[in-house]
Amino acid sequence: MEENRKEGAASQKNVSILVAEDDPVARRLLEKKLKDWGYRVYKADNGEKAWEILRQPDLRIAILDWMMPGMEGPELCFRLRQTRKPRYTYLILLTAKDTSFDVIQGLEAGADDYMTKPVNFMELKARLQTAHRIIELEDRLLQARKKLMRLATTDSLTHAWNRRTIMKFIKEEISRYTRGGRPFGLLMIDLDNFKQINDTYGHQAGDTVLRNLVKLFIKNLRNYDRVGRYGGDELIVLLPASDIFNTGILAARLLDLTRKSKIRLRTGEKISITLSIGGTAVDSLSQTQINNLIQTSDRALYLAKKLGRDRAILFGDSVNLEITEKQNARKR
Repeated sequence: MEENRKEGAASQKNVSILVAEDDPVARRLLEKKLKDWGYRVYKADNGEKAWEILRQPDLRIAILDWMMPGMEGPELCFRLRQTRKPRYTYLILLTAKDTSFDVIQGLEAGADDYMTKPVNFMELKARLQTAHRIIELEDRLLQARKKLMRLATTDSLTHAWNRRTIMKFIKEEISRYTRGGRPFGLLMIDLDNFKQINDTYGHQAGDTVLRNLVKLFIKNLRNYDRVGRYGGDELIVLLPASDIFNTGILAARLLDLTRKSKIRLRTGEKISITLSIGGTAVDSLSQTQINNLIQTSDRALYLAKKLGRDRAILFGDSVNLEITEKQNARKR
């Protein structure tokens, strides 16, 4: 029993709780009890100050007096429920009003629970235990949603964006370009001699190479660039705010990084790999539909492989680039 109490106190130390009460005596009594129970306590003596604290992302529980200067408890509840906080805040209203109408009014405003004054501290402790259970359930639900979102949007092998999601990102960039003229580049990337890697070292080795290639890209590209798996060993890289020449520079960087990298297999053996890249940029094309972007990049990729691999080809309506060494581009 003693160990359980200690564990409960330890978990409560990680929970922040707000006491919003304009009566200084009642506020101090609540603060002392809550600190004795292991909570981190914020205090507010009016509605405006309480509202500032309520918006803090780490605040998980709030005890709000119904009647306070500036903003009353029900209004605070209502306003908080209209905002989007990353994690749920459990709200308890304190009130001298105990009619059914008042209780319903407080709950409809967004309160999770209510207590009448003067506060019975044993009852408060029990209600806080209920608050902990609700918070834990909400956190588990949020984690489950995030996991489902990851499963729905990412490739299970490489953890790059899956095909459906990367296509959605491309459509969003097309909309931004149409509205504001911000260009973006698109690269279709094929791992050279991937079948030979699978035949020589096994399919698990091929999987390891793909995973490490995606990690290499993500580590060295800009934070807002997107890496997706198009299918098989073919990847798509979406480059926001890049015109045709900046897209070429980034393609050259990926070629160079890949040439210099050594990928360690589970056997301990290290292998070298190269890429073929085909790309384009929306500002270099007269037709900006997604199909045209994909087809243009795919044609460029086909030519890169046909010319001997380990290179990047970028197509536009009036300019074509060939890149065989780092940042060494030739116009065609």
